[in-house]
Amino acid sequence: MRQRHTTQGSIFWFRPEHQISRYLDKIDQWLNQSTALLSWVDHDLNGSTTFGRPGMSCDQILRAALILQYRRCSYRELEFLLKDSMSFQSFCRIDPCRPPSKSTLRDNISAIRPATWRKMNRHFICTMNNLGIETGQQLRIDSTVTETNILFPTDSKLLYNSIRLMVRVLKKLKSFVDVKYVDHSRRAKRHWFAATMARNDERRYPHYKKLLDDVEQTRLVLYEVLEALKKQGDQPNYVEEIQQLLTLVAKVMSQTTRRVVCEEQVPVEDKIVSLHEAHTDIIVKGGRDVQFGHKINLTTGTSGLVIDVTIERGNPSDKIRLLPLLRRHKRLFGEAPKRIAADGGYASAENLAQAKLLGVESVAFDKRINLSIKEMTGSDWLYRELKRFRAGIEASISYLKRCFGLGRVVWKGWRNYQSSVYLSVFTHNLIVWARSG
Repeated sequence: MRQRHTTQGSIFWFRPEHQISRYLDKIDQWLNQSTALLSWVDHDLNGSTTFGRPGMSCDQILRAALILQYRRCSYRELEFLLKDSMSFQSFCRIDPCRPPSKSTLRDNISAIRPATWRKMNRHFICTMNNLGIETGQQLRIDSTVTETNILFPTDSKLLYNSIRLMVRVLKKLKSFVDVKYVDHSRRAKRHWFAATMARNDERRYPHYKKLLDDVEQTRLVLYEVLEALKKQGDQPNYVEEIQQLLTLVAKVMSQTTRRVVCEEQVPVEDKIVSLHEAHTDIIVKGGRDVQFGHKINLTTGTSGLVIDVTIERGNPSDKIRLLPLLRRHKRLFGEAPKRIAADGGYASAENLAQAKLLGVESVAFDKRINLSIKEMTGSDWLYRELKRFRAGIEASISYLKRCFGLGRVVWKGWRNYQSSVYLSVFTHNLIVWARSG
């Protein structure tokens, strides 16, 4: 059974007199009082270390994850920090004689579910509410986009990546299935580069045609391998991996054929922009540049803490997300906020009326959109004050992106993407609270 707490401290634990040390001391005190967090971490990690020597305790894993996000470092860099810094060793309860490796840190931190990080943040907000630091009576709402870690997608690059990934799988399966295939990777790379550099569609089309032919030939070979593995009845992990890859490759071929060959305009919902991060959405926010990731809705209060965060799938309008956010807030605090300030994208007469029915007294949209100040707040002075209050969330979003990794998530996969976002928000809240004291 994994330990929750570190049983014994080290004589080497030390923290110098420094501003960051004071932040860590304050967070350390709160973590010591919040023992429920360790039971949630233990539930996610239960059974992961049945054999071998005892691994990291739940307490150590939680604290190491906070340092990972606070310092915006890689697992390799985190391994070095926990070996080199006595302050971080002390905060994470790490024995300097037995520091964890980067693979141990990665396996343990990534095992914590996104729902657990979200629950931790809600627990922290409830604690702040009980202390009177965040009452939830005044709320500001805005949305932003958190990108996934992909390059700008083009159909030619996706076709080349399709061949490259399928050939990689075929090479791995050489020892299990006797199959002959031709590696078209080098030729596909030349056609991808030529298609990218072509001056016009007329010169670009032949290279797309060659890429599509090469992808189709490699795909048929991979289908044969899949059928052979199914008949053998072993290697279920490879079977699932191949099925997922073939599904994605089929989407890439379909969207390229429709756009390049048939000259159709492919709807956003039918597009795929990455084979590695297939969950990535295409986001066009406010008529600006296209972004690739997911839309994030954030709510903050007067304390500057992020009260709630939701990760959207697709590109839903802000207008339809206002009321669900207010209902979530009401479930957390037991009542609706008295005042809310939101971006102009959330504005509509229906949202205003429904917000009033929920118990909100004053609503200020950044852009009024045919709504009078009298309808929203009843006071010009209060409307101006709420607009100024709303502007503060822009600073919070900037701080989250610059210092806590919310601008671009480098963790792979949809599950890890969610974990990274919720961990960023939780770490941000702890640091903002620690700095306020």
